[in-house]
Amino acid sequence: MPSSPGPVPPGRPPACPDAGAATGAAARRAFADGALADGVLADGVLAGGALADGGPCADEARTGDGPCVEEARTGSGSRAGADGAVGYRDVFAVPEFRFVFAAHLLSALGVVVCEIALSVLVFRISGSPLLSALTLALGLLPYVVGGTLLSAVADRYPARRVLVCCDVLCALAAAGMVVPGTPVAVLLVLRCVLAAVAPVFAGTRAATLGEILGEGELFVLGRSVIRLVNQTAQLAGFGAGGLLLAVATPRAVLAITAGTFVGSALLLRLGTAARPARDGARDARRGALLGASLGGVRLLLADRRVRALLLLTWLPPSLLVVPEALLIPYAGLLGAGPAGMGLLMCSMPLGAVVAESLAGSFLGPRARTRLTFPMGLFAVLPSLGFAVQPSLGWAVVLLVLTGTGITYNFGVDRWFVDAVPEKLLGQAMTVMQAGRMTLMGLAMGLAGVAAEYAPLRVVMPAAGVVGVLCVPVVIREVRRTAPGRAAGAARTVAGRRRGPAGLLPDTEN
Repeated sequence: MPSSPGPVPPGRPPACPDAGAATGAAARRAFADGALADGVLADGVLAGGALADGGPCADEARTGDGPCVEEARTGSGSRAGADGAVGYRDVFAVPEFRFVFAAHLLSALGVVVCEIALSVLVFRISGSPLLSALTLALGLLPYVVGGTLLSAVADRYPARRVLVCCDVLCALAAAGMVVPGTPVAVLLVLRCVLAAVAPVFAGTRAATLGEILGEGELFVLGRSVIRLVNQTAQLAGFGAGGLLLAVATPRAVLAITAGTFVGSALLLRLGTAARPARDGARDARRGALLGASLGGVRLLLADRRVRALLLLTWLPPSLLVVPEALLIPYAGLLGAGPAGMGLLMCSMPLGAVVAESLAGSFLGPRARTRLTFPMGLFAVLPSLGFAVQPSLGWAVVLLVLTGTGITYNFGVDRWFVDAVPEKLLGQAMTVMQAGRMTLMGLAMGLAGVAAEYAPLRVVMPAAGVVGVLCVPVVIREVRRTAPGRAAGAARTVAGRRRGPAGLLPDTEN
């Protein structure tokens, strides 16, 4: 598959200057309109135009050396085939991404196994089901701390350093859990450390994917691979955790998870390039970390387009976890044994993995984008079926269908990365992840409280009712703020909007 230096994302300086303003404007328009998937490269606007018109990149093409040639050779820029189609194979063709993938696989499995082992350890020490369950809840709720108070870390420090430090901190926290005699309170605090670090790590990694893969379809598919790893880690992690706990003590299993974090840190340190921080301002100008984090969050939420996309990212997941949170009592209501309970718990991740894989493998960019609104709404509809208290088989079907709704993320990822300021990209991805996980945790907690006072056949479909009422409202807002309708394009930098051809005057949100 031929490669090119790729588009110049708005707000980001090119690796090499284009040969003339006309070519640069064409590249910006191509990216802003999503035209890379429609054969712009094949038509020569980027693949041939810049080189044919002369300039530094043309010189490098003749000499076979330089940043543009290096980018084309390593695949670090956005790439597309002659027919404009890209797939998972193209993502894994980028060497740096393979290291990111392997590191994420290790750390994701480590987190899941750590949760299981720690929950068992806390129960054995305390004998309290509440404290044991609290270890799982603490995997979600502290996300809001890292996602707001520490979010600026993702942009003000070099990405590789942040990722490695997060993995090392997680390894130290897991190692602290291994120490004999560690009180339950300390174990829970260490669990909170893992949860607070997670959104910073996830946001930094997501922004780094934009630098490794570019911000076109390769980025979208790269994010898809990360989601597939997350879903698969849930399935494999529970199984691996159960097997390990059958032959080893919880503390020994926790020591293994500490090793997975160390392995992830080594892969990221050795396999990814050292890049400068996105926010290149000096300390005296960018202020304290806490103030910068909160200020960045305020700036992001002040943008109407970003707010709409964040809501679309947060709302469906926070609703579809309501029936998932009540599957154990629902299995008891049906009289299903441990096998039936396990089948219910695996159904939603299984549907997500299958749907994401099929959409990423067999659908083109336009088709995947068109799934965004229909699947965002569809994700909350299957839970309505729990109103009739379905049997085990039908409940599995409903949960698998719910999992297929994950495919709505293809379009949201592309729109979101286009909508945020370049220097806040890491922070924006951190806020996105933190908000999603926090709302999911709150929804699960509220579902448990509601189930104490109302039957499951009322509580479980209630999420679908809320979704039918609220998701269309959010979709309408996303449509209304689309760049084609809004005055100005998708980026706001220093109080101005960046359009396809450059900075535009400020507009009201």
